[in-house]
Amino acid sequence: MSVPFFIGVCGGSASGKSTLAQRLTTAIGEPHACLLELDCYYRNRENIPPEHRGNYDHPASLDTALFVHHLHELRAGNPVEVPCYDYRLHRREPGNPLAPHPVVVVDGCLLLALPEVRACLDVTIFVDAPADLRLARRLQRDVAERGRTLESVLEQYLTTVRPMHAQFVQPYLEQADVLIDNQRGLDIAFATLLEGLRQLAHPKLSPWLP
Repeated sequence: MSVPFFIGVCGGSASGKSTLAQRLTTAIGEPHACLLELDCYYRNRENIPPEHRGNYDHPASLDTALFVHHLHELRAGNPVEVPCYDYRLHRREPGNPLAPHPVVVVDGCLLLALPEVRACLDVTIFVDAPADLRLARRLQRDVAERGRTLESVLEQYLTTVRPMHAQFVQPYLEQADVLIDNQRGLDIAFATLLEGLRQLAHPKLSPWLP
């Protein structure tokens, strides 16, 4: 197999980036594409009292060294063991093996804010959406899927998510190769994403695009 091609999909929390990253992976299809999520690489926090667990939206919350190591291993053609982060227990669990694929779709809010990660990506996509829409989506997701209360989600958004977005996410929008405005529905956003990738006409990516 040739050296994998890495596509980074970033953007604000609940911007729709993860859904679009998954859709892109599915559209390219097995055995040609796989998905690697930065959110799997949060550090363990189970033994820290809730009031001191800190900021999940800051780069320091992530095991960036392990993530970059895994990116390098995949590029070298080696499988990796991707951890699984349990949001209810606030700890990292043993994960699943991931083999290298011709295309590796990488999903994460902070991809562009981490120079050592950005250097591993061949193409980057930024998924943008208005703040009020992202907040509404985050409320729905965290209450339904992560066992959170409405009050705790709002407090986290105001104290860490919003300021960290302003510091570590939004400033990097213009550095992305493809910009997606995701406020008109996922179908339109995905069509824009595919067209943006086609226009790049990268010889290592074009053969795999649907």
